[in-house]
Amino acid sequence: MLNLGRTQTLNVIRVDERGLWLGSESEAVLLPRREGEDARVGDALTVFVFGLHDGIAQATRQRPRAEVGEFALFPVSQLTEHGAFVDWGIGKELLVPFRKQPVRMELGQAYFLKVCLDREGRPFGNGRIDSCLEAPPPTLGAGSKVDLILWQFTDLGAKMIVNQRYGGLLYRDELPATAAPGDRCNGYVRQLRADGKLDLTLRAVGVDAAEAARVALLTALGRNGSLPLNDQSPPEQIQQLVGLSKKSFKKALGGLYRAGVVALTPEGIRLKKP
Repeated sequence: MLNLGRTQTLNVIRVDERGLWLGSESEAVLLPRREGEDARVGDALTVFVFGLHDGIAQATRQRPRAEVGEFALFPVSQLTEHGAFVDWGIGKELLVPFRKQPVRMELGQAYFLKVCLDREGRPFGNGRIDSCLEAPPPTLGAGSKVDLILWQFTDLGAKMIVNQRYGGLLYRDELPATAAPGDRCNGYVRQLRADGKLDLTLRAVGVDAAEAARVALLTALGRNGSLPLNDQSPPEQIQQLVGLSKKSFKKALGGLYRAGVVALTPEGIRLKKP
């Protein structure tokens, strides 16, 4: 079955002057010839089917900023009487109707959107994020590893999209100094609150927390063999260089030092050679 707005793998069924036809004769998808010059009939190609033109489904091998059902940050490319068009990342634009804009969008600005389908099966951008989020299930409890996208900042920290479906809050003390809307990372559920909201953390919860901090510090050290940090370093510097709170950093550093993995120098920390 053909899925508009989704990446899928389809077989080449024929080739003509218009391009490569994929899928089946009853649901054929057209891929431009320039994107499949080396393909032959019978080859399986992974393509993004982005919409219809003259009743024919169109495909590209380029990757979009987001597929149907996903969230991402989109820059506005033009404003029209129908709404705003944003850059989809595939050489094509995505329409955001006025009714799906919580604030009137401006040319040159970027906005956080979800890609949806209208009643006729056409993709569009939806900026009313709260209405797109589902209630998290009880199974998504403390310690669950999740995929995160930064949506918007608040006084407490940042609203995050969790697993492309739910909303959650990452508190300010864990936000990297360079964090920006659209950033993606892995995180963990700190707790599922009684009101159905998710509190999040970037650090592993429970028995895995110490090991996760140790790995993070070793990874940072492995980039150039040393770090200009010590027990007295400010929390902001530790967060920027290692991605850990000062408490977790000190515990990880103490463990590595006692194990003889690192040396403490006047300049900071040095990774010992095996």
